[in-house]
Amino acid sequence: MLANYLPILIFLCVAAGIGGVLIVLGFLLGPRRPDPDKLAAFECGFEAFEDSRMKFDVRYYLVAILFILFDLEIAFLFPWAVALRSLGHFGILSMALFLAILIVGFAYEWKKGALEWD
Repeated sequence: MLANYLPILIFLCVAAGIGGVLIVLGFLLGPRRPDPDKLAAFECGFEAFEDSRMKFDVRYYLVAILFILFDLEIAFLFPWAVALRSLGHFGILSMALFLAILIVGFAYEWKKGALEWD
């Protein structure tokens, strides 16, 4: 049973080895030209206005969560599109229902003002 997982373990070890080698090579061969401007703390290209430990507005987190939610839901469209011929009418109807629920949720968020940044 465990022999079935051996190729996966080998793949993970090779991937970790290649990743480690590339990180070490980048560290050893990469340019190091420290500059006061490069080492300064910036927020979105500007110097920090206040303490970095200040609380963010809840709307920032809400927009981020909504983006991830809709992005992941749209990712379900790709496998559906690949298997559309084998799914037939049932696949089309189920995806139509899925998209209808997605659109209703999006309209609800829009109406509630969750996407506004005032």
